[in-house]
Amino acid sequence: MEPQTLSPVDLPLQGIRVLDLTRLLPGPAATLHLADMGAKIIKIEDPGIGDYARSMGPMRHEVSQFFLAVNRGKQFLRLDLKDDAQRQTFLNMVETADVVVESFRPGVMDKLGVGWAVLRQRNPALVMCSISGYGQSGPFAHLAGHDINYVGYAGMLEQNVGPDGTPALSNLQVGDLLGGTLTAVQGILAALLGAKMTGRGRYVDVSMTDAVFANNIMPLAAVNFSGRTAAPGRDLLTGGVPCYNVYRTSDQRFMAVGALELKFWENCCDVLSRPDLKTRHWSLGQEIGGVDAMAVKAELNLIFAQHSLADWTENFSRADCCVSPILRAEEALQHPLFSARKMAVRAQHETEGEYWQTTPSVKFFA
Repeated sequence: MEPQTLSPVDLPLQGIRVLDLTRLLPGPAATLHLADMGAKIIKIEDPGIGDYARSMGPMRHEVSQFFLAVNRGKQFLRLDLKDDAQRQTFLNMVETADVVVESFRPGVMDKLGVGWAVLRQRNPALVMCSISGYGQSGPFAHLAGHDINYVGYAGMLEQNVGPDGTPALSNLQVGDLLGGTLTAVQGILAALLGAKMTGRGRYVDVSMTDAVFANNIMPLAAVNFSGRTAAPGRDLLTGGVPCYNVYRTSDQRFMAVGALELKFWENCCDVLSRPDLKTRHWSLGQEIGGVDAMAVKAELNLIFAQHSLADWTENFSRADCCVSPILRAEEALQHPLFSARKMAVRAQHETEGEYWQTTPSVKFFA
C-alpha cells in the first residue's frame, strides 16, 4: 500500500509565521520552500515598485512570470519601514512571528531601526536570517553582486565551460538557489528547531558565495590531490571521460550519457553496438581527460550523430545505463516523469491567467 500525501494542515511547518522582506530570487525562493512545508509567509514590500521581480522578465499583464514562480502561496503587505508608524506596525508583527528573512546589504536593517538587536528584544525566540552575497562580515560585505559574481569567486564558474573554453552561464542560478535559497532554508530550519527546544532565537548569516565555495567539492578534491584543478572540461564530471558526457544527435538535440560506473558503461556499449569499447573506461585505468578518453568521446560523437533524439531515447529506454535525452523545459513540464508525481500543474492567476506552476519537490507522508 502506497503512503498517502498529508493534507496541508498536517504539513510540518504548520503554525510557523514568517515575515519576508526579501526581493528577486534567493530569498523569495527560500520562503517559497517554507510555504510549501506549511509556513505562513507574509511578504512585505515597500509602497513603491515593491519587489523588483514584479517587472523582471516576461510579463503578460501586471506581474512577471518570474514573480509568479517564486511567490505563490504567500500573503502580501506593503510597508514603508522608513515611516515611524509603519515601522512600528512591522515591529508589532515581529512579536508574534517565528522568522524574519531579509536580503538587504549588511547594515541596512540597522539603519531602518529593525536590526537584530531591536528584533530580538521584541521577540527573544525569533529566528532572523540575512541573505547576502558575501556575508555580514569580511572585506566584501558591503559590495554589490549577482549570481555570476558569486560563482566566479567560488571557483565554480571556471570549471563550467563551453566547447571553446569560455565559461558557460547556467540558467540555473547556482549562487542564488544553492547559496542563497537552500542554505538559508537549512539555517532557518535548524534555528527554528533550536528555538522550539530552548526558547532562544538565533541570527542566521548566509553568504551566497560562502555556500557555493563550501559545495565546490570536486575541484577541492582535485586541488588536494594534485595541487590544482583539472583543466576545464577535462575532469571526471566536466567532460574528461566519454562515459559521462553529452552527445549531439542527428536532429541537433543532445543525449546525456551518465554511465559512470563500469556496469552502466558496458550496458551502454551494448546499446551502441560497440562491445569493443567496454574496457576503455576510467575505472579500468583510462586517464581522465587523456588521449584515449578523448578518442573514445570522438567515436561516440560520430555514433550519436547517426540517429535522432527520439530514436536514441527509444533505444536506451530498455537498457539500465543512465543514458537519457536532454529535454527542453516545455517538454519536461509534460513528461511522464514529472506528470506522474504531479510536479507541474496548470494554475490560474487573477491577472495573468493560466500558467504552469511547479509543486513542492519535498513530499510528506503519514
